[in-house]
Amino acid sequence: MGEFTHFDQNGNAIMVDVTDKVVTERIAVAEGSIRVNAEVFDAIKNQTAAKGDVLGTARIAGIMAAKKTSDLIPMCHPLMLTKVSIDFEPDEANLSVKCICTAKLSGKTGVEMEALTGVSVALLTIYDMCKAIDKSMEMSQIRLVEKLGGKSGHFVNPNV
Repeated sequence: MGEFTHFDQNGNAIMVDVTDKVVTERIAVAEGSIRVNAEVFDAIKNQTAAKGDVLGTARIAGIMAAKKTSDLIPMCHPLMLTKVSIDFEPDEANLSVKCICTAKLSGKTGVEMEALTGVSVALLTIYDMCKAIDKSMEMSQIRLVEKLGGKSGHFVNPNV
């Protein structure tokens, strides 16, 4: 592990200078899940939630959030994303929905934060759209699954 790069020699927060970095194709995949009760799961599955299509809306929210990551996380660079996808894996046996966000670009800095932000906001949107049914939903396991590109190369999370 290297030094923290978001601080100067005096401990002041800085945005990392990526001027001299090489442009490479970069991809990040993040995931997370939300546990719900049976009533919420049925409303999501059958598209009967009062606020409408839960997963469709959450997909759009996640994509929009990934695009706005630099507005939310102070030291993130604004990026020209070339792809953001949000996919869902409903798991009826465990009353949960897994969200997977893939973010891609050709650039000088990675897209991990964009993928993580996309997952987080998509899950928050599921919560928001279903909280009238159950306020005890629980989001968990939000994590980077894999990243490719850049100086650090290929990373696969060993805990997934």
